[in-house]
Amino acid sequence: MESKRQQKFARQIQKDLGDIFQREMQSQFGNAFITVTDVKVSPDLGIARAYLSFLLTEDKDQLLKSIQDKTKHIRQILANKIRNQVRIIPELQFFLDDTSEYAAKMDALFAGITIPPATDESEEK
Repeated sequence: MESKRQQKFARQIQKDLGDIFQREMQSQFGNAFITVTDVKVSPDLGIARAYLSFLLTEDKDQLLKSIQDKTKHIRQILANKIRNQVRIIPELQFFLDDTSEYAAKMDALFAGITIPPATDESEEK
């Protein structure tokens, strides 16, 4: 269970990372649309795990690797945005958020299931 402080800090990081990916670094990632879907922060606020979703890209794994390679630069930009609000700039860790793909896969599985109509027991006798 995250404390209110962690949740508030995570929301701020999520908002600022979203701005960074949409405005300041969009051209560096091949104009892919990067969405920060969730941020989880450690209790000491020293580590922020950001979950990303991608659109307009062919190779999601390669894009994630490119983002991970530029983590230091992204952290510097983030530090410039939040340095007056926090004492510690968290270490950033980026992960692929595949919940939308998982949901689509589950929808396809449920759509493929055929359920026979229920029979009334009184009709069988």
